[in-house]
Amino acid sequence: QHFAHPAVVMQVLQFQPFSSGVNVSFWHELAKLKLDHFRLAEDATPIQGYYLLATHPSLPPSLALERDAFATTTPPRAFKVHGTLHNTNTIESFKQLPKTQMFADEADKIWSDIQSGAAEKDPSLLNRFVLFTFADLKSYKYHYLFGFPALSFDDAITIAAPPLPLTSVFSQTELQSFRLGDEDHVPQYFLVKRKQDGTISLGHISEWQQFSQGTDASNPVMVGFADPGGLDTHPGWPLRNLLALLSARFGVVGEVNVICYKEGRTAQPGAAGPSAASETGPRGTLLRVHLPERPLNMAGPSPKPLGWERDQANKIQPRQVDLGATMDPQRLAVTSVDLNLKLMRWRIMPNLDLDALSSTRCLLIGAGTLGCNVARCLLSWGVRTITFVDCTKVSFSNPVRQTLYEFEDCLDGGKPKAIAAAEKLKKIFPAVVSEGRQLFVPMPGHQVPEAEVAGVKKTIAELTDLVQSHDVVFNLTDSRESRWLPTVLCAAYDKLAITAGLGFDTYVVMRHGAGPDVPHTGTSPRLGCYFCNDVVVPQDSMKDRTLDQQCTVTRPGLSFLASAMAVEIMASVIQHPLRIQAPADTDKALSEPGASVLGVVPHQMRGFLSHFQSLPIVGHAYNRCCACSSSVINEYKTRGDGFLLDVFNTPGYLEKVTGLAELSNESCEIDWEVAEEDDF
Repeated sequence: QHFAHPAVVMQVLQFQPFSSGVNVSFWHELAKLKLDHFRLAEDATPIQGYYLLATHPSLPPSLALERDAFATTTPPRAFKVHGTLHNTNTIESFKQLPKTQMFADEADKIWSDIQSGAAEKDPSLLNRFVLFTFADLKSYKYHYLFGFPALSFDDAITIAAPPLPLTSVFSQTELQSFRLGDEDHVPQYFLVKRKQDGTISLGHISEWQQFSQGTDASNPVMVGFADPGGLDTHPGWPLRNLLALLSARFGVVGEVNVICYKEGRTAQPGAAGPSAASETGPRGTLLRVHLPERPLNMAGPSPKPLGWERDQANKIQPRQVDLGATMDPQRLAVTSVDLNLKLMRWRIMPNLDLDALSSTRCLLIGAGTLGCNVARCLLSWGVRTITFVDCTKVSFSNPVRQTLYEFEDCLDGGKPKAIAAAEKLKKIFPAVVSEGRQLFVPMPGHQVPEAEVAGVKKTIAELTDLVQSHDVVFNLTDSRESRWLPTVLCAAYDKLAITAGLGFDTYVVMRHGAGPDVPHTGTSPRLGCYFCNDVVVPQDSMKDRTLDQQCTVTRPGLSFLASAMAVEIMASVIQHPLRIQAPADTDKALSEPGASVLGVVPHQMRGFLSHFQSLPIVGHAYNRCCACSSSVINEYKTRGDGFLLDVFNTPGYLEKVTGLAELSNESCEIDWEVAEEDDF
């Protein structure tokens, strides 16, 4: 097939040079290797970069370097470029490096591979680069200079005709056939010719001689390459050394047809609007170039190399990147954690308010199985302030289920759980603000001797300050009465409270509604708290416990489920416009969106692991609740510690305040009508 090119005056062929694209992870890996392996050595180090096919005309050819450059691996559908790193210990050494000679040495490797035939067998050897660096690990400033050696001809390479779109020369089916079958990937370099029956035949660069047999000007052999350059008239840099190989190795002179293979959006037949260019497919150009009539001398020295990276002023000079704000490992950890969350927003939920989550201050009352798992899940959501409250110490049975503790934490009587948990959280993520408070939460039914009143008042004041200074309080203790005081404080100070409780194979996770004194803005009744379904006030459940009652006996996986549910409910509430007053969603279909960005916001989730089921349940506030009713909150706000001490010390006092005692008396005074025996 003869390609009809318009007549054109011969003009010099210009190539698009590579520009460097260095990922932050490369510099971080370089810093790590410098400290752990290179140390004071300045030996040349082999590395590997890669480039991708051009997908848009505005994008220049880019040589990418990432962390894996030192492992010499290449991402899928990428084309490798062999490189050599010269890293120096001082800025003076960097400046004094014989860069011109080192650049020439890298070009000599290309010429040597052409002479030996190695590049013919493995054409990737035609692509090389050299990188000179100085890493200032005190300030995390990196000085660097790239060179991409290309062998030059004595005479200019010219364009014999304007470029033709590949789609005007080949059908889409033929263009698709350029891709390798199993990998669905075009080779880095390849040969193409049309056989006598009109079909396309592909070949390896090493098959040039065989492919050239039986061809002429009307049906020439075409040489193709994966083009990283976006411009149709200027092929990408990898073509230069391929033309040098053809000239030196096979004596090719004169006209050569070059396929500049690229990929990008292609229009769909009959489609209009955004869908008209929604498919990615082959594209590119066919160039008819003219090589100098004098081929490169295979027996001669290496041709003069060119290819230094230039700056925006077209000058060859080192560049500098200042990564002081990101290369410190702690700051890099913050960046990485934030990036994971930002990807959720960028790709899936553009309205996700990450700042609202990261600024949420969480108080975890209980640092056991639930507390440890809740804390780790909060870290995953980007929460930066986590405080633990617990009065116990780490025991030998804890580390296997309580994920923040290790065996060493059990020794010498055990570390205080709250303090140990906070320390471990900082080791996991140093940027977290975490504190542990060793406090015993006062409870109804647990009388306070006169000698301990002052200490209990101090504890109440400390716990009250903690609740007031946090936004969300997780009730994660293992007894009913220990959840009462935190519930009262959250209702009094309008804090979001989330309670999680475990049975052997069941769990309950619930958020408490707003306090009774808060103006209600929702359309549904105020949601209840953990105690709203009870008509019995909490009592001392810890007295005379048997061994199985002293330990939380649950299926091991249950706490992970309940903890994750607790945190996800919190996240959903924070993303809801009504926050703590968000109504409960229970009857929405899976296809219906919730008012929260994250979906529905349940009130309670009750799980049954024996049946692998979770049920959303709604419970409204009870006007005689022993923890969040108006009578309890008003009494607390009026009398403070005096009210709480009466609750702790006086049996029946809480029932009297709430009206539960009166309700109990009314139920006992019902006049039951009993039938005579003869009626049966």
